[in-house]
Amino acid sequence: MDGKLRIIISGGGTGGHIFPAVSIANAIRRKHSDADILFVGALGRMEMQRVPAAGYEIKGLPIRGFYRPLWKPANIGVAFDYLRSKWMAKKLLRQFRPQVAVGVGGYASSAALGAANSLGIPTLLQEQNSFAGLANKQLAKKASKICVAYEGMERFFPADKIMMTGNPVRQALLECAISQQEAVGTMGLNPERPVVLIIGGSLGARTVNESVLEHLDDIANSNVQFVWQTGSYYYKDIQQTLKEKGCPANLKAMDFITDMGVAYKAADLVISRAGASSISELCLLGKPSILVPSPNVAEDHQTHNAMALVNRQAALMVKDADARQQLIPLAIKTLSDPAKGYVQLGANAKQMALPDSADIIADEVIKLAQGH
Repeated sequence: MDGKLRIIISGGGTGGHIFPAVSIANAIRRKHSDADILFVGALGRMEMQRVPAAGYEIKGLPIRGFYRPLWKPANIGVAFDYLRSKWMAKKLLRQFRPQVAVGVGGYASSAALGAANSLGIPTLLQEQNSFAGLANKQLAKKASKICVAYEGMERFFPADKIMMTGNPVRQALLECAISQQEAVGTMGLNPERPVVLIIGGSLGARTVNESVLEHLDDIANSNVQFVWQTGSYYYKDIQQTLKEKGCPANLKAMDFITDMGVAYKAADLVISRAGASSISELCLLGKPSILVPSPNVAEDHQTHNAMALVNRQAALMVKDADARQQLIPLAIKTLSDPAKGYVQLGANAKQMALPDSADIIADEVIKLAQGH
Protein backbone atom coordinates (compact mmCIF):
# COMPACT_ATOMS: atom_id res chain seq x y z
CA MET A 1 0.00 0.00 0.00
CA ASP A 2 1.30 3.43 -0.98
CA GLY A 3 1.05 5.96 1.88
CA LYS A 4 -1.98 6.41 4.12
CA LEU A 5 -5.39 4.87 3.67
CA ARG A 6 -7.68 6.45 1.07
CA ILE A 7 -11.21 5.10 1.14
CA ILE A 8 -14.41 5.94 -0.73
CA ILE A 9 -17.74 5.20 0.99
CA SER A 10 -20.83 5.54 -1.17
CA GLY A 11 -24.58 5.24 -0.71
CA GLY A 12 -27.41 6.80 1.22
CA GLY A 13 -30.94 7.98 0.61
CA THR A 14 -32.19 6.91 4.05
CA GLY A 15 -30.87 6.83 7.59
CA GLY A 16 -30.72 3.05 7.22
CA HIS A 17 -27.89 3.49 4.71
CA ILE A 18 -26.25 6.54 6.26
CA PHE A 19 -25.92 5.35 9.88
CA PRO A 20 -23.93 2.22 8.91
CA ALA A 21 -21.78 4.20 6.49
CA VAL A 22 -20.79 6.77 9.11
CA SER A 23 -20.25 4.03 11.72
CA ILE A 24 -17.85 2.22 9.37
CA ALA A 25 -16.00 5.47 8.69
CA ASN A 26 -15.71 6.18 12.43
CA ALA A 27 -14.35 2.68 13.05
CA ILE A 28 -11.73 3.11 10.31
CA ARG A 29 -10.69 6.45 11.81
CA ARG A 30 -10.34 4.87 15.26
CA LYS A 31 -7.88 2.38 13.77
CA HIS A 32 -6.15 4.80 11.34
CA SER A 33 -6.63 8.38 12.53
CA ASP A 34 -4.99 9.84 9.42
CA ALA A 35 -7.12 7.91 6.91
CA ASP A 36 -8.56 9.95 4.03
CA ILE A 37 -12.25 9.06 3.79
CA LEU A 38 -14.45 10.57 1.10
CA PHE A 39 -18.18 9.95 0.82
CA VAL A 40 -20.06 9.92 -2.47
CA GLY A 41 -23.80 10.53 -2.33
CA ALA A 42 -26.77 11.54 -4.46
CA LEU A 43 -27.51 15.25 -4.83
CA GLY A 44 -30.64 16.29 -2.96
CA ARG A 45 -30.68 13.22 -0.72
CA MET A 46 -30.33 13.03 3.04
CA GLU A 47 -26.65 12.07 3.04
CA MET A 48 -25.64 15.47 1.63
CA GLN A 49 -26.50 17.00 5.03
CA ARG A 50 -26.01 14.09 7.43
CA VAL A 51 -22.48 13.13 6.35
CA PRO A 52 -20.92 16.62 6.72
CA ALA A 53 -22.68 16.89 10.10
CA ALA A 54 -20.78 13.75 11.10
CA GLY A 55 -17.50 15.40 10.11
CA TYR A 56 -16.81 13.91 6.68
CA GLU A 57 -16.50 15.38 3.20
CA ILE A 58 -19.04 14.27 0.62
CA LYS A 59 -19.33 14.71 -3.15
CA GLY A 60 -22.76 14.56 -4.81
CA LEU A 61 -23.79 12.86 -8.03
CA PRO A 62 -26.92 13.76 -10.04
CA ILE A 63 -28.11 10.15 -9.90
CA ARG A 64 -31.74 9.28 -9.10
CA GLY A 65 -34.08 6.34 -9.17
CA PHE A 66 -35.97 5.04 -12.19
CA TYR A 67 -39.71 5.61 -12.40
CA ARG A 68 -42.13 2.70 -12.55
CA PRO A 69 -43.03 1.38 -15.05
CA LEU A 70 -39.62 1.51 -16.70
CA TRP A 71 -40.95 2.57 -20.10
CA LYS A 72 -42.03 5.99 -18.79
CA PRO A 73 -40.50 8.73 -21.00
CA ALA A 74 -39.10 10.44 -17.90
CA ASN A 75 -36.64 7.54 -17.52
CA ILE A 76 -34.69 8.82 -20.52
CA GLY A 77 -33.50 11.67 -18.33
CA VAL A 78 -32.85 9.31 -15.44
CA ALA A 79 -30.68 7.10 -17.66
CA PHE A 80 -28.75 10.13 -18.87
CA ASP A 81 -28.14 11.22 -15.25
CA TYR A 82 -26.87 7.73 -14.41
CA LEU A 83 -24.35 7.79 -17.26
CA ARG A 84 -23.27 11.30 -16.27
CA SER A 85 -22.94 10.18 -12.63
CA LYS A 86 -20.79 7.21 -13.57
CA TRP A 87 -18.53 9.47 -15.66
CA MET A 88 -18.27 11.93 -12.75
CA ALA A 89 -17.55 9.06 -10.34
CA LYS A 90 -14.71 7.79 -12.55
CA LYS A 91 -13.18 11.25 -12.69
CA LEU A 92 -13.50 11.59 -8.90
CA LEU A 93 -11.90 8.18 -8.27
CA ARG A 94 -8.96 8.99 -10.56
CA GLN A 95 -8.38 12.20 -8.61
CA PHE A 96 -8.80 10.70 -5.13
CA ARG A 97 -7.05 7.38 -5.91
CA PRO A 98 -8.73 5.22 -3.25
CA GLN A 99 -7.36 1.78 -2.38
CA VAL A 100 -10.90 0.49 -1.74
CA ALA A 101 -14.50 1.58 -2.31
CA VAL A 102 -17.29 0.68 0.12
CA GLY A 103 -20.94 0.56 -0.95
CA VAL A 104 -23.80 0.63 1.58
CA GLY A 105 -26.71 0.66 -0.88
CA GLY A 106 -28.66 3.50 -2.44
CA TYR A 107 -28.55 5.27 -5.78
CA ALA A 108 -25.04 6.71 -5.54
CA SER A 109 -23.37 3.40 -4.72
CA SER A 110 -24.37 1.87 -8.06
CA ALA A 111 -22.51 4.59 -9.97
CA ALA A 112 -19.54 4.98 -7.61
CA LEU A 113 -18.83 1.29 -7.14
CA GLY A 114 -19.56 0.54 -10.77
CA ALA A 115 -16.87 3.08 -11.61
CA ALA A 116 -14.52 1.52 -9.06
CA ASN A 117 -15.02 -1.91 -10.62
CA SER A 118 -14.18 -0.57 -14.07
CA LEU A 119 -10.97 0.99 -12.71
CA GLY A 120 -9.85 -2.18 -10.92
CA ILE A 121 -10.36 -0.77 -7.41
CA PRO A 122 -11.39 -3.44 -4.84
CA THR A 123 -14.94 -3.04 -3.53
CA LEU A 124 -16.73 -4.09 -0.36
CA LEU A 125 -20.53 -4.16 -0.11
CA GLN A 126 -22.52 -3.83 3.08
CA GLU A 127 -26.06 -5.17 2.70
CA GLN A 128 -28.27 -4.22 5.65
CA ASN A 129 -31.47 -6.05 4.73
CA SER A 130 -32.53 -9.68 4.59
CA PHE A 131 -33.65 -9.08 1.01
CA ALA A 132 -30.80 -7.61 -1.03
CA GLY A 133 -31.20 -4.27 -2.77
CA LEU A 134 -30.94 -3.93 -6.55
CA ALA A 135 -27.71 -1.92 -6.48
CA ASN A 136 -25.88 -4.46 -4.33
CA LYS A 137 -27.17 -7.42 -6.36
CA GLN A 138 -25.80 -5.83 -9.53
CA LEU A 139 -22.43 -5.01 -7.92
CA ALA A 140 -21.94 -8.34 -6.15
CA LYS A 141 -20.28 -10.23 -9.01
CA LYS A 142 -17.23 -7.96 -8.97
CA ALA A 143 -17.14 -7.26 -5.23
CA SER A 144 -14.22 -8.55 -3.16
CA LYS A 145 -16.27 -8.94 0.04
CA ILE A 146 -19.96 -8.73 0.91
CA CYS A 147 -20.87 -8.05 4.55
CA VAL A 148 -24.40 -9.13 5.55
CA ALA A 149 -26.64 -9.13 8.60
CA TYR A 150 -28.91 -12.10 7.89
CA GLU A 151 -28.48 -15.78 7.16
CA GLY A 152 -29.40 -17.18 3.76
CA MET A 153 -27.96 -14.32 1.70
CA GLU A 154 -26.27 -16.75 -0.69
CA ARG A 155 -29.53 -16.68 -2.65
CA PHE A 156 -28.50 -13.16 -3.72
CA PHE A 157 -24.70 -13.17 -3.55
CA PRO A 158 -21.77 -15.52 -4.30
CA ALA A 159 -21.39 -17.62 -1.15
CA ASP A 160 -17.59 -17.40 -1.08
CA LYS A 161 -17.71 -13.60 -0.79
CA ILE A 162 -20.24 -13.40 2.04
CA MET A 163 -19.23 -12.50 5.58
CA MET A 164 -21.76 -12.36 8.43
CA THR A 165 -21.04 -9.11 10.28
CA GLY A 166 -24.37 -7.62 11.29
CA ASN A 167 -25.28 -3.98 10.79
CA PRO A 168 -23.33 -1.13 12.38
CA VAL A 169 -25.51 1.06 14.58
CA ARG A 170 -25.22 4.47 16.17
CA GLN A 171 -22.48 4.18 18.80
CA ALA A 172 -24.22 6.61 21.15
CA LEU A 173 -27.04 4.08 21.67
CA LEU A 174 -24.63 1.48 23.01
CA GLU A 175 -22.82 4.01 25.21
CA CYS A 176 -25.93 5.11 27.12
CA ALA A 177 -24.98 3.91 30.60
CA ILE A 178 -27.92 5.16 32.70
CA SER A 179 -30.53 2.83 34.19
CA GLN A 180 -34.08 2.49 32.90
CA GLN A 181 -35.37 4.27 36.00
CA GLU A 182 -33.00 7.17 35.39
CA ALA A 183 -34.03 7.33 31.73
CA VAL A 184 -37.71 7.40 32.68
CA GLY A 185 -37.00 10.28 35.05
CA THR A 186 -34.97 12.15 32.44
CA MET A 187 -37.91 12.00 30.03
CA GLY A 188 -40.36 13.24 32.67
CA LEU A 189 -42.32 9.98 32.79
CA ASN A 190 -44.01 8.08 35.63
CA PRO A 191 -41.71 5.31 36.93
CA GLU A 192 -44.76 3.27 38.04
CA ARG A 193 -46.18 2.85 34.53
CA PRO A 194 -44.77 0.94 31.52
CA VAL A 195 -43.50 2.91 28.52
CA VAL A 196 -44.11 2.43 24.80
CA LEU A 197 -41.70 4.22 22.46
CA ILE A 198 -43.16 4.92 19.00
CA ILE A 199 -40.67 5.74 16.25
CA GLY A 200 -41.34 6.04 12.54
CA GLY A 201 -38.02 7.48 11.42
CA SER A 202 -36.81 11.08 11.37
CA LEU A 203 -39.53 12.08 8.88
CA GLY A 204 -42.20 9.95 10.53
CA ALA A 205 -44.52 7.21 9.28
CA ARG A 206 -48.05 8.15 8.23
CA THR A 207 -49.70 4.83 9.10
CA VAL A 208 -48.10 4.64 12.54
CA ASN A 209 -49.12 8.23 13.29
CA GLU A 210 -52.69 7.66 12.15
CA SER A 211 -52.81 4.52 14.33
CA VAL A 212 -52.09 6.66 17.38
CA LEU A 213 -54.60 9.37 16.49
CA GLU A 214 -57.39 6.81 16.00
CA HIS A 215 -56.89 5.36 19.49
CA LEU A 216 -56.49 8.40 21.73
CA ASP A 217 -59.31 7.19 23.99
CA ASP A 218 -57.70 3.75 24.36
CA ILE A 219 -54.40 5.42 25.26
CA ALA A 220 -56.07 7.73 27.79
CA ASN A 221 -57.86 4.80 29.47
CA SER A 222 -54.75 2.61 29.68
CA ASN A 223 -52.07 2.30 32.35
CA VAL A 224 -49.39 2.69 29.67
CA GLN A 225 -47.31 5.76 28.81
CA PHE A 226 -46.55 6.55 25.18
CA VAL A 227 -43.53 8.49 23.92
CA TRP A 228 -44.29 9.32 20.29
CA GLN A 229 -41.80 10.57 17.73
CA THR A 230 -44.14 11.87 15.05
CA GLY A 231 -41.45 12.93 12.58
CA SER A 232 -40.88 16.52 11.52
CA TYR A 233 -43.05 16.22 8.40
CA TYR A 234 -46.22 15.39 10.34
CA TYR A 235 -45.66 17.20 13.64
CA LYS A 236 -47.49 20.48 12.96
CA ASP A 237 -50.69 18.78 11.76
CA ILE A 238 -50.58 16.29 14.62
CA GLN A 239 -50.22 19.09 17.17
CA GLN A 240 -53.32 20.73 15.70
CA THR A 241 -55.27 17.45 15.84
CA LEU A 242 -54.25 16.85 19.45
CA LYS A 243 -55.30 20.40 20.33
CA GLU A 244 -58.73 19.77 18.82
CA LYS A 245 -59.28 16.27 20.20
CA GLY A 246 -57.37 16.64 23.45
CA CYS A 247 -54.02 15.04 24.13
CA PRO A 248 -54.08 12.26 26.76
CA ALA A 249 -51.90 13.01 29.79
CA ASN A 250 -50.04 9.72 29.22
CA LEU A 251 -49.09 10.59 25.61
CA LYS A 252 -45.93 12.59 24.99
CA ALA A 253 -45.66 13.70 21.34
CA MET A 254 -42.53 15.26 19.82
CA ASP A 255 -41.28 15.78 16.31
CA PHE A 256 -37.80 14.38 16.88
CA ILE A 257 -36.05 12.67 19.79
CA THR A 258 -32.53 14.00 20.10
CA ASP A 259 -31.20 11.42 22.57
CA MET A 260 -32.40 8.06 21.28
CA GLY A 261 -30.15 6.26 23.76
CA VAL A 262 -32.22 7.59 26.67
CA ALA A 263 -35.51 6.98 24.83
CA TYR A 264 -34.65 3.34 24.11
CA LYS A 265 -33.47 2.83 27.69
CA ALA A 266 -36.77 4.14 29.08
CA ALA A 267 -38.92 1.95 26.81
CA ASP A 268 -40.49 -1.35 27.84
CA LEU A 269 -41.80 -1.85 24.29
CA VAL A 270 -40.88 -0.20 20.98
CA ILE A 271 -43.17 0.31 17.99
CA SER A 272 -41.09 0.76 14.86
CA ARG A 273 -40.85 0.34 11.14
CA ALA A 274 -38.73 -2.65 10.12
CA GLY A 275 -35.78 -0.96 8.49
CA ALA A 276 -32.50 -2.80 8.86
CA SER A 277 -30.87 -0.23 11.13
CA SER A 278 -33.88 -0.09 13.44
CA ILE A 279 -33.97 -3.87 13.77
CA SER A 280 -30.23 -4.04 14.45
CA GLU A 281 -30.63 -1.45 17.20
CA LEU A 282 -33.55 -3.32 18.76
CA CYS A 283 -31.56 -6.57 18.77
CA LEU A 284 -28.37 -5.06 20.20
CA LEU A 285 -30.37 -3.33 22.94
CA GLY A 286 -32.57 -6.39 23.58
CA LYS A 287 -35.82 -4.44 23.24
CA PRO A 288 -39.25 -6.07 22.81
CA SER A 289 -40.91 -4.60 19.75
CA ILE A 290 -43.95 -4.48 17.49
CA LEU A 291 -42.78 -4.02 13.91
CA VAL A 292 -44.88 -2.36 11.22
CA PRO A 293 -43.10 -2.98 7.89
CA SER A 294 -43.36 -0.14 5.40
CA PRO A 295 -45.07 -1.24 2.17
CA ASN A 296 -43.33 1.56 0.26
CA VAL A 297 -39.92 -0.05 -0.11
CA ALA A 298 -38.26 -2.10 -2.85
CA GLU A 299 -39.05 -5.82 -2.90
CA ASP A 300 -41.08 -5.44 0.35
CA HIS A 301 -37.76 -5.94 2.16
CA GLN A 302 -39.04 -4.61 5.50
CA THR A 303 -41.49 -7.51 5.77
CA HIS A 304 -38.61 -9.92 5.16
CA ASN A 305 -36.60 -8.11 7.88
CA ALA A 306 -39.48 -8.30 10.35
CA MET A 307 -40.23 -11.96 9.68
CA ALA A 308 -36.62 -12.86 10.47
CA LEU A 309 -37.39 -11.75 14.05
CA VAL A 310 -40.98 -12.97 14.22
CA ASN A 311 -39.89 -16.48 13.20
CA ARG A 312 -37.49 -16.50 16.16
CA GLN A 313 -40.12 -15.18 18.61
CA ALA A 314 -38.03 -12.01 18.86
CA ALA A 315 -40.73 -9.49 17.85
CA LEU A 316 -44.40 -9.08 17.04
CA MET A 317 -45.54 -7.78 13.66
CA VAL A 318 -48.59 -5.87 12.45
CA LYS A 319 -49.12 -5.36 8.72
CA ASP A 320 -49.30 -1.75 7.58
CA ALA A 321 -52.85 -2.30 6.29
CA ASP A 322 -53.98 -3.56 9.72
CA ALA A 323 -52.09 -1.08 11.88
CA ARG A 324 -54.82 1.56 12.27
CA GLN A 325 -57.11 -0.97 13.92
CA GLN A 326 -54.67 -3.30 15.66
CA LEU A 327 -51.41 -1.56 16.57
CA ILE A 328 -52.23 0.49 19.68
CA PRO A 329 -54.62 -2.11 21.19
CA LEU A 330 -51.91 -4.77 20.73
CA ALA A 331 -49.29 -2.56 22.42
CA ILE A 332 -51.57 -1.94 25.41
CA LYS A 333 -52.50 -5.63 25.64
CA THR A 334 -48.85 -6.70 25.40
CA LEU A 335 -47.77 -4.48 28.27
CA SER A 336 -50.81 -5.43 30.35
CA ASP A 337 -49.67 -9.06 30.53
CA PRO A 338 -49.13 -9.74 34.25
CA ALA A 339 -46.58 -12.45 33.40
CA LYS A 340 -44.61 -9.93 31.31
CA GLY A 341 -44.21 -12.39 28.45
CA TYR A 342 -43.04 -9.53 26.24
CA VAL A 343 -39.72 -9.55 28.11
CA GLN A 344 -38.86 -12.82 26.35
CA LEU A 345 -39.24 -11.07 22.99
CA GLY A 346 -36.41 -8.75 23.98
CA ALA A 347 -34.27 -11.61 25.26
CA ASN A 348 -34.74 -13.51 21.99
CA ALA A 349 -33.89 -10.37 20.00
CA LYS A 350 -30.72 -9.94 22.05
CA GLN A 351 -29.63 -13.46 21.04
CA MET A 352 -29.85 -12.41 17.38
CA ALA A 353 -27.59 -9.39 17.85
CA LEU A 354 -24.22 -9.24 16.13
CA PRO A 355 -22.06 -6.77 18.12
CA ASP A 356 -18.92 -4.93 16.95
CA SER A 357 -20.18 -4.87 13.36
CA ALA A 358 -18.52 -1.57 12.45
CA ASP A 359 -15.12 -2.72 13.72
CA ILE A 360 -15.34 -6.05 11.91
CA ILE A 361 -16.28 -4.36 8.62
CA ALA A 362 -13.58 -1.71 9.10
CA ASP A 363 -10.98 -4.46 9.51
CA GLU A 364 -12.08 -6.01 6.20
CA VAL A 365 -11.92 -2.63 4.46
CA ILE A 366 -8.40 -2.05 5.80
CA LYS A 367 -7.29 -5.53 4.68
CA LEU A 368 -8.51 -4.84 1.14
CA ALA A 369 -6.81 -1.45 1.11
CA GLN A 370 -3.51 -2.86 2.33
CA GLY A 371 -3.62 -5.63 -0.24
CA HIS A 372 -4.27 -3.28 -3.15
